[in-house]
Amino acid sequence: MSLPAPDALDALSDVLAERRTLVLSGAGISTDSGIPDYRGPDARPRAPMRYQTFVRDPEARRRYWARSSVGWPVTARARANEAHAAVARLERAGAVCGVLTQNVDGLHQAAGSRRVLELHGSLASVICLDCGVRSARAVLQERMKAANPDFHAHADDVAPDGDVEIPDALTRDFVVPECLSCGGTLKPDVVFFGENVPRPRVERAWRMLDEADALLVVGSSLTVYSGYRFVRRAREQGLPIAIVNDGPTRGDDAAAVRSHGRLGEVLPALAVRVRAAARPLGTSPASRDAAAPGGAPS
Repeated sequence: MSLPAPDALDALSDVLAERRTLVLSGAGISTDSGIPDYRGPDARPRAPMRYQTFVRDPEARRRYWARSSVGWPVTARARANEAHAAVARLERAGAVCGVLTQNVDGLHQAAGSRRVLELHGSLASVICLDCGVRSARAVLQERMKAANPDFHAHADDVAPDGDVEIPDALTRDFVVPECLSCGGTLKPDVVFFGENVPRPRVERAWRMLDEADALLVVGSSLTVYSGYRFVRRAREQGLPIAIVNDGPTRGDDAAAVRSHGRLGEVLPALAVRVRAAARPLGTSPASRDAAAPGGAPS
């Protein structure tokens, strides 16, 4: 149910204060850090790179890396905001047992969250499609600058994956460096549209959900199935689901608590309320009850 802001904050506090909560975050949590999302109220239409296009079309790869050389520094300079910091505080307080993020910007870790699983990978890393070796995106950026000394382009509007829109005429002669290990094709170590999240990563995410007593969705429309499936599983398991997002989501009908408030306001306020009542990490209502005399709360 969707509640007015004060009532929603009370309901969210009730959920987190009594349960170990897994956070599922989307691009909306990073908008206050200057990284726009794909589907928020102010998002502009975009055509993100698709996996098959990147793999099969050398010119598409050239355009992608040229644009990324412009957009990635903007993402790399982004700083964690109050919403990220609030999630980290909730984890330290014992209310949050982990973060599944659909984001590739690393801002949860920058804010201090320790148990973070990046479902869609990280822009800070590059992988070779031929030999599988990973390397730092910052190193590739310097290699691209050295290989393209006359390339100059600018864009203010950066997508969540670090992509930007610049005229194709500027990208036609862009030189894309090869893998230093085997001379193969380099790809950002992120899951493109049309690409599957690696199975071991998904299995780890399921384990994190199995350890939780509740699911809190923040800043995600849940349009992409890779995130929405965790809402479905939580619902099947009878876990309470809370959603904070500026705009409708695919999981609204499954939510016990639904807030349309701004994440930068709701999550810090929630962290303040929950902190005093939160348990140490490693306990849950079930384990706490089992440890108490007679199986009842102590």
